[in-house]
Amino acid sequence: MTVALLVAALLMGFFGSPHCLGMCGGLVAAFGLSMQDVSPAKRRGLIATYHVGRLLSYASLGLIAGLIGTTVLAPFMVGNSLPRILLGLVLVFVGMAMLGLPFLNKLERVGMRFWQALAPLRKKVFPLNTYPRALAAGLLWGFLPCGLVYGALLIAIVAHDPLSGAALMFVFGLGTIPMLVATHNTVSWLRNQIGRLRLRQMNGAIMMISGLAVIAVPIVMANMHSDHNGDAQMDHSSHTAMPAETSEHLGHDMATMSDEAQ
Repeated sequence: MTVALLVAALLMGFFGSPHCLGMCGGLVAAFGLSMQDVSPAKRRGLIATYHVGRLLSYASLGLIAGLIGTTVLAPFMVGNSLPRILLGLVLVFVGMAMLGLPFLNKLERVGMRFWQALAPLRKKVFPLNTYPRALAAGLLWGFLPCGLVYGALLIAIVAHDPLSGAALMFVFGLGTIPMLVATHNTVSWLRNQIGRLRLRQMNGAIMMISGLAVIAVPIVMANMHSDHNGDAQMDHSSHTAMPAETSEHLGHDMATMSDEAQ
């Protein structure tokens, strides 16, 4: 797990969160309506609690994704360049999804069926007037179907180990928090800025370029290293040949000098 990958997950969560406000925003509104009878201080505590639950849920999913990566994919990723290539391909795939290509729609439909199956549990957390209920609501929130979440989980699968997958998903969740806790005016401003500057698309393009670089750069470097070794061997061969030629010339000169002396 590199810092660059964690930063990519953070930016993915932040710049992608306007896209998720349609569904997540409705859930936040429902949570808010269920907390109308609590004091402002407790309301802030409950909001913080359900976001902690959501981050824990994401981290747990990342842990499972990392376990899948290390158990299912590990036998195919030893002693070869497949881990790097797979990571690069996933980054390209997720980058294209952030550019707006509907690659993850089918996964969202599958996730929606699971989300609907959780309806009985979701009803039990309302109203959100206690901290255990708020925490449970956050834990369930992590299973809300979202293509962006699924894209982050794909990265977690190839993140080399379960803890890295958990850290990556936790950081991804942190990136989504500003949009979900901001006031209405701030949310509108953030959405406008991200949309006007096309920051989501820019982040998607950067992820695609990064993925291609992860695949291509080591290959180019290996070829350059191979060419360098070949040149070095040629230079070494020419240097080792020169002393033999020099010895031959010296022997010839010494024989000539001997004949002249006689």
